[in-house]
Amino acid sequence: MTIGFVAATSTATSSHATRSLETAEWADVGVPMLVNPRDVIKDLHARHLPAPSTAVVSVYDPDGRLRASASFPGRVGVVDGWERRNALLSHLRRVIPHDLRLRHPVRTAVLMVCRDGGAAWTPEDGAWMWGLRDACTLHGLRCGSYVTLTADGWNVIGENRTGRTPNSASWTRHADGSPALPEETPARLPRAAAAR
Repeated sequence: MTIGFVAATSTATSSHATRSLETAEWADVGVPMLVNPRDVIKDLHARHLPAPSTAVVSVYDPDGRLRASASFPGRVGVVDGWERRNALLSHLRRVIPHDLRLRHPVRTAVLMVCRDGGAAWTPEDGAWMWGLRDACTLHGLRCGSYVTLTADGWNVIGENRTGRTPNSASWTRHADGSPALPEETPARLPRAAAAR
């Protein structure tokens, strides 16, 4: 007699596999392009100074102004978008109220992940992209760009737009361990509504 453990396991595996997006699937999400990705990335980098294994989620008003942002450590090796979505939702809820009461989303969330490795898409990126898309739906936001920050520089996944600076090494620390901007980087921008 077969008990059915094999079927249950295969279903769980396929369920986890669907909680990830590849670059071709990401293009079908209809993500609005960043008007000036270099400025957006430099601004987020100056505000949060992300080290490898750090995620920065930000929310923009329709006019492109930053409304709120949060940075947090992301566990390495997570390839299930469910966990990534829960982390994103948790931080979005801390920095900005949801827009579920609106008929159509008006604010846009952008995710920048600072990580080790090359700029090419990875399964972890796929989990982050699935998580961002789902978190935006559950928080009443438009799903915006997904950006990786590696030693090679920044890469807006799915848009073929890249740059060398900032990169994952564009940060230093004071003697007491607190983050500091590199000397060549302009002074920190006003934090306004941004939150860590």
